Amino acid sequence: MDTKSGYPFWVLKNGLLPTYPQVDGDHRCEVAIIGGGITSALIADELSRHGHDVIVIEQRDIGWGSTAASTAMIQYEIDISMSDLAKRYDERIAALAYSTCVSSVEELIALCRDLRDVGFHRGDSVYLASKARDLGQLHVEQDLRARYQLPSRYLEPAELLERYAVTAPGALVSHVAATLDPYRFTCRLFARAHRRGVQIFDRTRVELATRTSRTVTLRTDHGFEIRANHLIVAAGYEGQRWLKHRVARNRSSYAFVSDPVTAAELSPMANALLWETARPYHYVRTTTDHRVLVGGEDDAVDRPAVRDRRVHARAEALHRYVAKLLPELELTRAFAWGGTFAETKDGLPFFGAHAQYGERVLFAMAYGGNGITYSRLGAGLLRSIIEKREHPLREIYAFDRATRAR
Repeated sequence: MDTKSGYPFWVLKNGLLPTYPQVDGDHRCEVAIIGGGITSALIADELSRHGHDVIVIEQRDIGWGSTAASTAMIQYEIDISMSDLAKRYDERIAALAYSTCVSSVEELIALCRDLRDVGFHRGDSVYLASKARDLGQLHVEQDLRARYQLPSRYLEPAELLERYAVTAPGALVSHVAATLDPYRFTCRLFARAHRRGVQIFDRTRVELATRTSRTVTLRTDHGFEIRANHLIVAAGYEGQRWLKHRVARNRSSYAFVSDPVTAAELSPMANALLWETARPYHYVRTTTDHRVLVGGEDDAVDRPAVRDRRVHARAEALHRYVAKLLPELELTRAFAWGGTFAETKDGLPFFGAHAQYGERVLFAMAYGGNGITYSRLGAGLLRSIIEKREHPLREIYAFDRATRAR
């Protein structure tokens, strides 16, 4: 599956970081992970940190799939508002979904500081009212967040303009947010896991060969076997091919990054992650080398050739959007790209076993605009399943949670 178009900035900036060997023999492990993106890296880090024997298998080079196209906005807010999530399920589930994401962002911030040199920058999540008619929705959201003591406050237009040089009818602001370089972060996280003993293989395709009540066996494209007590499918948006019925809808999103601008020009919004109430939404963030990254213009396309043709036009539309939002900031586009992402009906991810495979095969589907935050939480959830412990998110990240919707 071709998950990206154009020239993702992160790979161009970093070059191809260290690669790993192909599988060249039979192997045995406790946990095998299919996928070499940011979700797999966080899971491998979590499991290896707690003493589990892990093998990672990626069909491309590490980090070269949808991770390379990610724009890496690290926020606790998810694509479905807390108030809408409460309507779909109840306030308890909505509060749990949001509060655990707050914890996840803080953990990711600590992890970035520990790894170092991953393009990390802490910032403010600024959720803009796209239209004046959206203010009612924004106030309802703020009231619910306040009720559960989530970090958020409402900004009037004057303060919004003063602090971030943005004109909008109003906004919710949280200081629990960050940005990073997803490709570099993934590669450095895998390198650390590898030093702990995690075996990593890339440029290797695998298929499920057999599964029993005790083990799962994978077979590579060269006929070698990997036998594991548990298999985790962390293959990003390609993971749905493992299931008979789709659980999410694949879509395309687009982005561009500007040439560097001066620190003075960037200063009003240098710490801001801007996004909006409109659906689908646009968003704006900065990079540590003083560029502006703009994303959005999502569409329902799930065909790489069509997505390829649309990159230029979508980048132009994004440029017009940011020019209107931040008229004092003159940007020159440097690189533009598009990528596949997936949406679930309720905006929540899927982590855990699926009825089609039983308890030995686990899935890590961190779908939606908050995938990195979800992946950090999902890593802990999957470890709890392997270790046969309870976890507060098992219920709401499960494949059968739809049965509990109102």
